[in-house]
Amino acid sequence: MYKLLKKSGKVRRGQFKTPHGVIETPVFMNVGTLAAIKGAVSSVDLKEIGCQVELSNTYHLHLRPGDKVIRELGGLHKFMNWDRPILTDSGGFQVFSLSGIRKIKEEGVYFNSHIDGRKIFMGPEESMQIQSNLASTIAMAFDECIPNPSPKEYVVQSVERTTRWLKRCKDEMDRLNSLEGTINPKQMLFGINQGGVYEDIRIEHAKTISKMNLDGYAIGGLAVGETHEEMYRIIDAVVPYLPEDKPIYLMGVGTPANILEAVSRGVDFFDCVLPARNGRHGHVFTKNGKINIMNAQFELDSKPIDEGCQCPTCQNYTRAYIRHLFKAKEMLAMRLCVLHNLYFYNKLMKDIRTAIDGDYFEEFKNEKLHDWNEK
Repeated sequence: MYKLLKKSGKVRRGQFKTPHGVIETPVFMNVGTLAAIKGAVSSVDLKEIGCQVELSNTYHLHLRPGDKVIRELGGLHKFMNWDRPILTDSGGFQVFSLSGIRKIKEEGVYFNSHIDGRKIFMGPEESMQIQSNLASTIAMAFDECIPNPSPKEYVVQSVERTTRWLKRCKDEMDRLNSLEGTINPKQMLFGINQGGVYEDIRIEHAKTISKMNLDGYAIGGLAVGETHEEMYRIIDAVVPYLPEDKPIYLMGVGTPANILEAVSRGVDFFDCVLPARNGRHGHVFTKNGKINIMNAQFELDSKPIDEGCQCPTCQNYTRAYIRHLFKAKEMLAMRLCVLHNLYFYNKLMKDIRTAIDGDYFEEFKNEKLHDWNEK
């Protein structure tokens, strides 16, 4: 259940009550695709760096170790030793990215595993069954992610199919939640708004899915090649047509600046592989913008990545040492940078919530954008 605590213009501050605890929003979900954060960061670390929600991937976990294996072991929370909320995405985006080896039909999608090439079918019911086996807190509806740009006629057909699939997802989830033996019978379902960069299609779709009384609503199919301006235009168009009493999730976004801009447009939930991926390559976020720790200028730098940062990395290690670890190809380099970047994102969200509570979000946003741009 979503409780809107405060609204200032479009900016929202809320709490989302789930079977695995209350999520303070706006929130950034830390991406652990295969039930692990890439870069040797554990679920114990996630608590230390202030993570509220972990996100795992239906498609990847279905392939390995297999959702039935995870069910056998008591569900994803038990499997990865995480007692806070988990969101699982539906597999739709991964299937979309396999464009060369998939076939979309009304019943669902036929595709080949990227691991061993075996044939797999996934439709709305299968996606819900897999997510029920994983027993995540929040399951995402199975949708079609379309390439951008796509012809308008195709987008219309695709969105209509996504709506039909959403109804099937809801029916199947209701059925699964009523079964004896379901690990998480209170599993929640978020629907996904699609429509490419066409405002009229997006708005119609938002109106349609809003009537379905789901637990939350996501804006999908963005951050796939369109400009930031186009993305913000679509968010501005869609948010007013989604229910105010439900959380709004912008999928796969993004940079710290993207997050601030989307919060100012009414978005509550975010996820992105960016902080972990950047960290694994030595690109780290600081209050003055992003730096590449491998640059020669840091060879003798005895300062932490970001002065004043309270993350485990900055509290204990210098830029010079971390640069050395990368040059020596030590795994610890990735771990320390991913820890720092995820801490940076989780702390940013905490500061955003504090700024909304204190009625100074606009000033906070402008100050941050100015600091990052200066760099």
